[in-house]
Amino acid sequence: MRGNDARMSDGLHVSGSAVGAVGEFAKDFAAVTAEVGKVVVGHRAVVEGIVTALFCGGHVLLEGVPGLGKTLLIRTLSQAVSLSFSRIQFTPDLMPADITGTSVLSESERADGQRVRKFEFQRGPIFAQMVLADEINRATPKTQSALLEAMAERSVTVGGVTHPLQQPFFVMATQNPLEQEGTYPLPEAQLDRFFFKLIVGYSGRAELMEILNRTTTNQQAVVVSVMDSATLLRHQAIVRDVPIADPIADYAVRLVLATQPAGETGAMAAGGGRGVFSTPMVDKYIRVGASPRAAQAMVLAAKCRALVAGRTYVATEDLRSVALDALRHRLILNFDAQAEGVTTDSVVQNLIDTLPVSAA
Repeated sequence: MRGNDARMSDGLHVSGSAVGAVGEFAKDFAAVTAEVGKVVVGHRAVVEGIVTALFCGGHVLLEGVPGLGKTLLIRTLSQAVSLSFSRIQFTPDLMPADITGTSVLSESERADGQRVRKFEFQRGPIFAQMVLADEINRATPKTQSALLEAMAERSVTVGGVTHPLQQPFFVMATQNPLEQEGTYPLPEAQLDRFFFKLIVGYSGRAELMEILNRTTTNQQAVVVSVMDSATLLRHQAIVRDVPIADPIADYAVRLVLATQPAGETGAMAAGGGRGVFSTPMVDKYIRVGASPRAAQAMVLAAKCRALVAGRTYVATEDLRSVALDALRHRLILNFDAQAEGVTTDSVVQNLIDTLPVSAA
């Protein structure tokens, strides 16, 4: 670097202050990840995925069997980032008002002695900066839909009055993939609101031994706040300022279009000029492909990964590294896939492996 100007490998000019912001971004990202690592053993890819979504302003759906530390993870994250935290335990009898809050009749006395009654809004647990929706698929669709406006609009409407949520606002929902009795599958509209879907697997031998050392002794990890909400909001803005070259953005577009089977896109290809990029595996096993939100999530996450790597430009590998987390929950399998045990992960991985980096 010379003076206040640095030339990156893609020919972009970046000011000295911007380079400093990139360094601060990467430092804070690493600090938050390290603080979570004090309590959560292993699962580094999951932790980095959650922190990536947080720095991008998105929400996360976490899937894993009970006892793997999902609740502990987000509680620790709220301490590391110094955000207000709320946990909502989803059950079949949970009502929307239990999440958003409700208006209650209150009575007060005026200076002249007259009693005055009025409705006051009592905020629900959704009014926190970091919300854990635990076992979200155990609540009815009506209750699940109470999260839709909050996740998409960052506001809650009750009784015709819209109440804005404090920023930054982050929702992490968990679900158990095993116990399906008495559960309600998340509607596609809500699944699409999640920035990432992350899978939490079992711990390995060394990790399980470390878990025992931390939880069956008097050792107590102390998590310190390494970032406040104002800094997080500044980092979220920095992510959106990262430029992305048109050929790289086009790769994200083609990757999303490739998830749409030929039957879904073919009729509109001639008029819209979109083309058909799907693979034989997509045509055979996918009923409905990903929406534009998938491309938005991939690009934002790729920008975040670039900043973490100390770059102010997005590479194709950044997109490849986040594609699976951004796409797996946005594809709807058909009957053939379900009958043959094909997963959305295998379909997405096939696309990543086969889709050309450059357009023909």
